[in-house]
Amino acid sequence: MGAWDPAQYVKFENERTQPARDLLGRVDVEKPAYVVDLGCGPGNSTALLAARWPEAAVVGVDTDEAMLAEARRRAPAGSFLLGDAATWTPERPCDVLFSNATLHWLADHTSLFPRLMSLVRPGGVLAVQMPRNYADASHTSIQAVASEGPWAARVPARVRAIPVQEAPFYYDVLSPLATRVELWETQYVHVLANADAIVEWVKGTGLRPMLDALDAKERPVFEGRYRAEIARSYVPRADGKVLFPFRRLFLVATR
Repeated sequence: MGAWDPAQYVKFENERTQPARDLLGRVDVEKPAYVVDLGCGPGNSTALLAARWPEAAVVGVDTDEAMLAEARRRAPAGSFLLGDAATWTPERPCDVLFSNATLHWLADHTSLFPRLMSLVRPGGVLAVQMPRNYADASHTSIQAVASEGPWAARVPARVRAIPVQEAPFYYDVLSPLATRVELWETQYVHVLANADAIVEWVKGTGLRPMLDALDAKERPVFEGRYRAEIARSYVPRADGKVLFPFRRLFLVATR
């Protein structure tokens, strides 16, 4: 998959950051000394952690150098490291291991979540938010367009199996390792200017792997077909704006 584009990602910064605010609001750890933002992206979530716990060592970890450069600019109080959330190991057990909109990119949650829990000290917290809107048109339209056109023989393999499960799965995986597990889902309903805004949103995340698989001539054709699908699926309201429902799963597990 190609490099991330921080500018594209933060076009909807407030909407993308709100779930991190909501997750952080449910984390109750007194005076943590070591806080990790796993998959920190452009640092919007890291800045929240640093503001909440200014005395803590706050570390952001991401696989993308461009995202890390933006994170360093946004959250200068933090430390930032290049690392893969699937394999990265902290220098010491975490008081708070925080991950906002990252772990849905990783497979095998049956093994992943116990591994992450093992990185947390006793009494510490694993706090995670993941999108769970993969049955919505914003995502199913990617697969629909991928199955048509000259790219059909090549790109369906790029349509990734979505690893995010329903809440009971994470309870069953984490409860044997935790003293407390809290789980909830929220469906945000974002008010966007038009259907094209949804395309711009998805280009910053879920559409990226597909566009990366195409050549320079195919990309605008694919995007145009996707844009038409989105326009059919998200009907403007009376004022011309569109509503973009977006479901997210949250969990806070105390070790």
